[in-house]
Amino acid sequence: MKRYDFDEIIPRRGTDCEKYDHLESHFGNGNAIPLWVADGDFRVPDFITAAIRYRADHEIYAYSFRSDGYYNSIIHWQQNRHDWQIERDMILPTQGVVSTLASIIMAYTEAGDKVIIQPPVYTPFFTCVKNCGRIVVENPLKLENGSYTFDFEDLVGKIDKQTRMLILCNPHNPVGRVWKKEELSKLGDICLENNVLIVSDEIHSDLIFSGYKHLPLPKISEQLAAKCIVCMAPSKTFNIAGLASSFVIIPDKKIRQKFDHFLRTLHLSNGNLFGNVALQAAYQFGMDWVNQQNAYLEANRDFMMAFFRDKMPKIKMIITEATYLAWLDVREYGLGEAEMNRLLIDKAEVVLNKGSIYGKEGDGFFRLNFACPRQVLEEALTRMENILGG
Repeated sequence: MKRYDFDEIIPRRGTDCEKYDHLESHFGNGNAIPLWVADGDFRVPDFITAAIRYRADHEIYAYSFRSDGYYNSIIHWQQNRHDWQIERDMILPTQGVVSTLASIIMAYTEAGDKVIIQPPVYTPFFTCVKNCGRIVVENPLKLENGSYTFDFEDLVGKIDKQTRMLILCNPHNPVGRVWKKEELSKLGDICLENNVLIVSDEIHSDLIFSGYKHLPLPKISEQLAAKCIVCMAPSKTFNIAGLASSFVIIPDKKIRQKFDHFLRTLHLSNGNLFGNVALQAAYQFGMDWVNQQNAYLEANRDFMMAFFRDKMPKIKMIITEATYLAWLDVREYGLGEAEMNRLLIDKAEVVLNKGSIYGKEGDGFFRLNFACPRQVLEEALTRMENILGG
């Protein structure tokens, strides 16, 4: 079995890389360690690079279609990774999960309809709903005993006749939860009773740590499968977000036909030639690579938890069950978010995401991306300790 090197330091500055090359313009410190944008600092696996190079050698990059191999790779990956049997007809290729969320909102709701989100949550959930002229309804997660849960009582109280959709983050970004079957079942029952379509963003579903298992929402029941849309992509898993290679899985034929018509109307079905190649290679050959990456990420998570416990106990790290994003509670320092952020950027020279961008419930928290070599993570944490102390 080939062993992959996740300790390798790969320079990314000067590659039009948002994570590194926007440090100066966005934060005023081009020398900071960037742990903000949710992509990895790991080399894309060789089998993906080889597939892209092989196709690039043909030297004509004209109109193309997605082959049987493309669809079969998705089907086999879902079966082998998540024990989920899907059919080819359920798959609709798209160009990115965020643009897909906006497209779904436009396809299935009208201006003035209400869409539920569950903050603190991925920022585009807010903007996609607002920019489409729909009403954001917030059903905040509850923080209890160091872990987040759904607030079902609040959810029931906020659904009315204008409520058309709930956007679920599964696994959750930024709090790192892998939702359990009983949690998803109860959420699903509430939505089914009120005829609310669930859109499940499952882009982090392959990045699951020991002791947890991702459950695709349609696996809960046939009834729920008939009232949901699942958004997925290999982009987070394989670090290929720049290749626009997402897709949706829609079990219900009528719901699927409506979205297929929407995509075709806007000519959003063609996709990116090299993204298609990368997706197929990733899902055909990537199982072992992902297992090794997840083990490395899990070790990074455990290192970070021990670091905060032993050296910076004022920082409380929410247990990260999935994703490579840590959710840090820094409220014990008694500093405002702006002051803490400037200390991190200007003094510690580390860039994290401010928690408030994920909703007001994130105030007092920061998100840290630990998909980086251990050496980089340790340096960033040491810098934070030197400035903030214990």
